[in-house]
Amino acid sequence: MRQIKSGRGPGNTSVKDKVIKRSLSLIMLLLIVPPVAAYCQKNQKTRHDMQTNKSDESKILEVTRRLSDLMIRRDTIAMNEIVDKAFTLTHITGYVQAKEEWFAEVESESMKYYSYKEIKTTINRQGDKATFVGQNLLDARIWGARNTWRLQQTMTLEKRQERWIILKSVATTF
Repeated sequence: MRQIKSGRGPGNTSVKDKVIKRSLSLIMLLLIVPPVAAYCQKNQKTRHDMQTNKSDESKILEVTRRLSDLMIRRDTIAMNEIVDKAFTLTHITGYVQAKEEWFAEVESESMKYYSYKEIKTTINRQGDKATFVGQNLLDARIWGARNTWRLQQTMTLEKRQERWIILKSVATTF
């Protein structure tokens, strides 16, 4: 096998070859860096969105659990801070009750809440709107009838100034 020598070895690179190599390296950088930067930026935004979603979901879960705890404590003043001024509660009978009427019944203990056990929760969030569905075993006396209710609450929430507010709650059984 015959080898042809060019007269240039590894250490004999011409100035022209060096300029071509650097130019090609620069062109490669210009071709590679923008897509990689865009990919990193997109992934950073996705990670931020995922963290925001997780943070929002935990805040939604926190406010819905807080409402249940406040109902048990009959703390309608604190309840008022986390529900909308036009909040309504739809009972399993289909009766839609205004916030003021419901609060009065909680205070007078016509609706007395003793405890709850969370069974399952799901959250569907779209921007500043969310739907929470929680299934609980709720020990309560409602209009004289005490029971452990298999209650499913579907709550509509809205994010306002970084706080999740409960707009309405619809109760069904499961």
